[in-house]
Amino acid sequence: MLVVGLTGGIASGKSTASYLISSHPARIPIIDLDVLAREVVAPGQPALSALRSAFGPSVINTNGTLNRAELGRLAFATPEKTKILNGITHGAIRKRMIRLLIGYWLKGERVVVVDTPLLVEAGLWKWCGEMVLVYCRREDQLKRMLKRDGERIGLTPEDAEQRLNAQLPLDDKLVYADAVLDNSSNLAERVEEEERGAPEWTRRLERETSVALRMQVDRLVGRWVDRYGGVRGRVRWLMQWLVPPVGLIMGVWRAMARQRAVKGRLSSGRKPSVPSSKL
Repeated sequence: MLVVGLTGGIASGKSTASYLISSHPARIPIIDLDVLAREVVAPGQPALSALRSAFGPSVINTNGTLNRAELGRLAFATPEKTKILNGITHGAIRKRMIRLLIGYWLKGERVVVVDTPLLVEAGLWKWCGEMVLVYCRREDQLKRMLKRDGERIGLTPEDAEQRLNAQLPLDDKLVYADAVLDNSSNLAERVEEEERGAPEWTRRLERETSVALRMQVDRLVGRWVDRYGGVRGRVRWLMQWLVPPVGLIMGVWRAMARQRAVKGRLSSGRKPSVPSSKL
């Protein structure tokens, strides 16, 4: 089973890319760690009590649920506080993720996508067979954050800058990526002609979805499907599924090969460009 890590940054379009993948006819399952993050801090969960102890009673609403806006203001104020937040939630999230991955493997799924903005920061990139980065320019992130959350939760430009600064810049995540989905605002004019040849399934999606992003996702998913296509691909998948040690060895080998490649790029200081056209 190929485990793909899907990541991005605040307002980069990762959630849209995840929606497009889940809407594709290939029916690739997605494990959204943001969803798991909400589950582990539900009322009665140990992580919620730990957050109250670390950040104070103001992060808990009167009905016992988590006050996410207040937690965000406090936890993203400094790198040290962000580290505390991550330390409380990451362990619980990983346990749930592993249970879901095992379940999908038992069902015979060939590709599973793990969707999280902190794939690199949390070190999960090391255990993925492939990593996909949803990329856009920093100015696009700021504009989208203010448009989305300015009126809804009173997000100010200073708040937006603070939250953006709390995450690793997208440019720094490029070195970890095997594939990049470019969701920058300046792509619209470049795909006007190509849209006419887009698959029928993409035309049924909501129009506000970026045309460029939809086309890139279609090519990406097509490559995953082709990986297990044909006689050789089906035999490889059956060997991995029916003989668990074979699947484990191949998965570990692929992850280690990726780690070596990433470490080589990091040590060389080579800054890759955005290769969305190569998907």
